[in-house]
Amino acid sequence: MGKVILGIHGLGNKPEKSRIAEWWRLSMEEGLKREGFDTRLPRFEIVYWADIMNKKPLVNFNDPDGPLYVDEIYTKAPENFLNENYPLRKRLLRTAGKYLNRIFLNEDLTMRYSFIPNYLVRRYFRDIEIYYREECEVEDAGICMIKDLIKLRLVTALEKYSNDDVMLIAHSMGSIVAFDVLSFVVPGIKIDTFITIGSPLGLPLVVSKIASQYKPNPRGKKNMVTPPGICCNWYNFSDVLDRVTFNYKLARRFKMNNNAVKPRDFGVVNDYHNQKGVHNPHKSYGYLRAKQFARVLNEFILR
Repeated sequence: MGKVILGIHGLGNKPEKSRIAEWWRLSMEEGLKREGFDTRLPRFEIVYWADIMNKKPLVNFNDPDGPLYVDEIYTKAPENFLNENYPLRKRLLRTAGKYLNRIFLNEDLTMRYSFIPNYLVRRYFRDIEIYYREECEVEDAGICMIKDLIKLRLVTALEKYSNDDVMLIAHSMGSIVAFDVLSFVVPGIKIDTFITIGSPLGLPLVVSKIASQYKPNPRGKKNMVTPPGICCNWYNFSDVLDRVTFNYKLARRFKMNNNAVKPRDFGVVNDYHNQKGVHNPHKSYGYLRAKQFARVLNEFILR
């Protein structure tokens, strides 16, 4: 038995698997070093699914106007990054988070105004719509759901390391895939530490989709529960400027599992800037080197 870190990426097309794995590793190592930890990463593997959605990976590093251009490569944290507190935005998000689900969700967690978020999903979250809606054809396998192919990638990786202590890091839509797999596909798989970064799991549409898979209790209500196999920790990291994590307090929504584990929410500063110097507070690399993340990572490695 050993320590293993698995990462599952989020939305959109990506560079090839080996490149993404290298950039995730560099980001985590940068965070550990920045916090003064002399800790080596254990075995790390990326669960890659961008090729299911896209015919070719991003390979163009030089021509911004050409096809398959990689706009957001791994870059080291800027030395002069201004960390603002945004107290007003934090207060607004806390208040909005309390009432967002009440506005959009019925008591049984079905959507009250489904046409609004569905339009937003089609406009801004193409991969989420495909994941929940479209079918695909796979040679010698007949008709299948794209989401089943994506989930199979994660299931395969989890089964590969079922005898190890696993930290599963899920970014953006990857957290939806991970939650589905851990809750409804292989609930018996043990996960030491589950980490969600830039997660949309608190958004009403996603809550509604997940809740549709639960059976109602005798009173007709559905409870969102931490996946049963998470035995030690679930950490949820979000940046106040990350629009995907608008309803970021997952502890409000997900109840404890039988191991007394539920989400622990942490606000972090995502300092990622792309090669043009544009700040993107949703990017995985910035989350993976955040100081709060580095402390959790170091604790997992040494424990």
